[in-house]
Amino acid sequence: MNAYNQPGSTSGRPVPGGDGTDLETLIRLADGLVAALHAEYPVLLEHGEIIQAELALAADDGFPPNRGRIRHQLDDLCIGAAAGTGTLEYTRRLTTALNL
Repeated sequence: MNAYNQPGSTSGRPVPGGDGTDLETLIRLADGLVAALHAEYPVLLEHGEIIQAELALAADDGFPPNRGRIRHQLDDLCIGAAAGTGTLEYTRRLTTALNL
């Protein structure tokens, strides 16, 4: 068993989000995060782009996203984003969806 195992769906395929959130929804959340970062914290934009890249890679190769790498980026965003911002809201939603 490796660190990337996810709960399976009824079809036996891995579910990208730890709570059953589909990959398309995760990608939309990451897109919203990047838009919020662009408007609120351009200096932190790279973190959002790394999350987008990890989710795109998961979509391309069919494997679950690298939750460790995504978690590291989300942790950094939690430190840098102020309460009440869109950035923090998208960060919270992605953290919840991925069960991090």
